[in-house]
Amino acid sequence: MLGNVVKMFGCSSLCTTQSVLLQLSRNTFVLKRRFPPNLYKKNQKPGKLRGRHYVYDLVEDTTITKKPNLEVVLTAFVEGVGSKGDVVSLKPNVAYNKLLLPGLAVYKTPENVAKYATEKDEKEAEVHSSAYAQRTVNKLESLTLAVVMNKDHAWVIEPWHIKTSLRKAGYYVPEHAITLPETPITGPDLLKQNKEFYCTVTINNLEKARVRCRIHHWSTEPSERLPYVFEHWKLDAEPLFGKDS
Repeated sequence: MLGNVVKMFGCSSLCTTQSVLLQLSRNTFVLKRRFPPNLYKKNQKPGKLRGRHYVYDLVEDTTITKKPNLEVVLTAFVEGVGSKGDVVSLKPNVAYNKLLLPGLAVYKTPENVAKYATEKDEKEAEVHSSAYAQRTVNKLESLTLAVVMNKDHAWVIEPWHIKTSLRKAGYYVPEHAITLPETPITGPDLLKQNKEFYCTVTINNLEKARVRCRIHHWSTEPSERLPYVFEHWKLDAEPLFGKDS
């Protein structure tokens, strides 16, 4: 019976020991004595250290020291980062979690640089004009652009109207990159108030973004102005030319 108790106790102790996870912490602290000990001659016994000799000043704590960027080679196009074969320098956490773990990049070595430089896909290079082009397309297509037109004078929407509206929204687009619908949009016409149409913005002569535009009439006379609509971009609107506008 005593043997069974010893076996049970040993088994429980073993299980408890195995459940403990011991993980080393890679920390380094660089210290400096505030009061250096006295020097001694060669082959002489060092003097006894006093309490003041055990007072240290912190010189460097590696846990809070900024880590240098990590250079990696992209194995595929990554939006906002680069194309296949590009060497990019990123923060270690970003490079490891966003690129190395998903297999979108490898560590920078002479072999990897030469390998992926020769394996660049020409078709992929044609699809993306730059690392930030697709991000710009996504931003523009998620925008509801308010096109403010005069309520008192006749007008026809032209590319410079869209350019001005985009500039107000924080986007600088040249007129030659803006393509309007084939059907002219004229006014003032209150039946077109808050109705939507789409224009096309060409980025780097390659990527195309369809921007949703919404007409809003404005008057210089305060008494003639239409009621203000709070957060109009969150409301549903009718298309100006039908579903394919």
